[in-house]
Amino acid sequence: MFGEKLDMLSQMMAEHMATPFPPSFRGLDIEGQDMVLLDADAYAFASSVLNGPLNERRRAGLMRLTAAFEKVLPAIGDEQGAKYYTHLRDMAVLAVEIETSRDK
Repeated sequence: MFGEKLDMLSQMMAEHMATPFPPSFRGLDIEGQDMVLLDADAYAFASSVLNGPLNERRRAGLMRLTAAFEKVLPAIGDEQGAKYYTHLRDMAVLAVEIETSRDK
């Protein structure tokens, strides 16, 4: 099961990299979040999770990131942007699941 989740995260990251960034989100802040940085942070945390356990500081950052998505997603009015950032949120949530399962 753990290996399957890692594979799924890797696949989600590949899908994300193959999807163009929504141009209207460059330089855009939603709910106090820079959308380009939110994108970059989600990918960076997912990559870190694939490479091994996170330290406490990085785990806390990943949790803040997932909370940021919960604030931002309802405020996105653009369908393409909502789909793009929902995929990123799902990737971050899976990263949290993987990290949590490492504790067991």
